[in-house]
Amino acid sequence: MGSFFGVFFLLLATGVPIALALGVGGMIYLFLSGNGAVILAFPQRMMAGVDQFILLTIPLFLLAGMLMNVGGITDRIVVFARAMVGHRKGGMSSVTVLSAGFFAGISGSATAEASALGSILIPAMSKQGIPPAYAAALVGVSSIMGPIIPPSITMIIYGVLSGTSIGQLFLAGVAPGLLLVVGLLAYATWRARRDGFPVTPKMNWADRRAATLRTLPALVLPLIIIVGIKAGIFTPTEAAAVAVVYALLIGFAYRDLTLRRVWESLIATTLVSSSILFITAMASIVAFVFTLEQVPTTIASAVLSISENPLVVLIMLNLVLLVLGMFLEPISILILTMPILMQFQQIIGMDPVQFGTMVVLNVVIGMATPPVGILLFIVCATSGQPLTKVTREALPLIGICILVLALIAAIPAVSLFLPHAFLPVN
Repeated sequence: MGSFFGVFFLLLATGVPIALALGVGGMIYLFLSGNGAVILAFPQRMMAGVDQFILLTIPLFLLAGMLMNVGGITDRIVVFARAMVGHRKGGMSSVTVLSAGFFAGISGSATAEASALGSILIPAMSKQGIPPAYAAALVGVSSIMGPIIPPSITMIIYGVLSGTSIGQLFLAGVAPGLLLVVGLLAYATWRARRDGFPVTPKMNWADRRAATLRTLPALVLPLIIIVGIKAGIFTPTEAAAVAVVYALLIGFAYRDLTLRRVWESLIATTLVSSSILFITAMASIVAFVFTLEQVPTTIASAVLSISENPLVVLIMLNLVLLVLGMFLEPISILILTMPILMQFQQIIGMDPVQFGTMVVLNVVIGMATPPVGILLFIVCATSGQPLTKVTREALPLIGICILVLALIAAIPAVSLFLPHAFLPVN
């Protein structure tokens, strides 16, 4: 297996896209191990990897988020959050956290959230007197909520790879998402009081009511998705289609959506979803290589040789995932480690939904963790601040996220309360 990982990381270091690095690394390993004839079957394996009806949810949910973003929903969410908490000490920092929580229920993507909110909120916080590096860090780390609060593209990928119910995973992500909102809000409030950030004038009740009414249709979308899936009204794939239709209706009803913007959203969705599905197709190659060499069993045996205590195994697993998250993006980590993760899930004896929620939060924390945290690079580009300053401001916020991760791993009810409160749909 050394040749596979050697080629894989060498290709990454030279700038080769992750999907090609996975596929080429797998093919070179098979050739060197004397299994070169198997390479001829790779196109068929790649097609089988994406020939799953549930994967239609990815482009559909992405399209719904794109349509709402270009349709002015982002601006309305920010105004609504300002109406709710903008009058607090350092109000715009609280507005940022709350806006990230609301936007997470629409986008399902951390990078889309950081890009959309960063362009609006970082300048607004800087104008209020909040240090730009802290403003950038707050947007970057708060965007972690995108893949946690449903709908979540990362949870869909995890559900497809592991066979876990996507509807249950969506429900399980609600409470951790709210804990992230509460934790980051508490830190933002404390920081504002410590540093004496200015107070934003309080909106009058008429403006608050108007902001609420204009934003309410977008805020109920996650509720429609979750209730619809769990009530058996539609499947996750049909829920994604409903989200697209709903986004179109809202956009045209408010006259913020035009045919040109719809076309631009379709192009952007095609580019993003095709890259995700191409990586998923390459996952079949990696999965075959790992299965051929019995990598999951070997790694599980190595860990058990250190300790058979489930708690120790759980801690080691989380540490490894956090380190991987510093260098790879979440979908790549899931593809590389899923066979191994399934072994560990059985060793630990954790509920599959709780385990999936823990893993997803773990890998998305890496998106805001140096040295290769993509969210930090996005907000640094938006704010013009150096990575070192933004990273320094982000560390306490990342600590809050890790604390929530520990609660999910240690207390099953945190992630399982809502899934157990609804009967699963057969």
